[in-house]
Amino acid sequence: MFRIVHLADYPQHQQQVIDWQWQAFGSENSREFFASVVASSLRHEGLPITFIALLDDKPVGTVGLWRCDLISRQDLTPWLAALYVEESQRGSGLGLQLQQYVQEYSRRAGFKELYLYADFSGYYERHGWQHIGEALEYPDRPVRLYHRRLD
Repeated sequence: MFRIVHLADYPQHQQQVIDWQWQAFGSENSREFFASVVASSLRHEGLPITFIALLDDKPVGTVGLWRCDLISRQDLTPWLAALYVEESQRGSGLGLQLQQYVQEYSRRAGFKELYLYADFSGYYERHGWQHIGEALEYPDRPVRLYHRRLD
């Protein structure tokens, strides 16, 4: 059984989350960027915030709730961001559980909608997200924009 908790309550896993985000979403020289993002999200309220999934007290996934995750679309907020599931847990439903956790947290925080982006299709549509168009990830990589109402 997975437990989803605030990374702020388990700071000993901060380096693991940084490594996951850097390896999954970064480039050769961007580890410090991800370290900064994770450090600024060690909180219980406000944005940004990072959650982790634990299995027997071992981190196996992470997700963030960020003010903005796409520089070219700063008009949209907040964002479900940096969803990552360790390879050994893929296919277990953990990705969906992390999404649902952020959705419920966002509802309780008073948000009416969420956004995310991805460079692939199919996965988020299966889980109720609406594809709303295309955008650019810095500097020029095309990505798909998604939206979800929370009411």
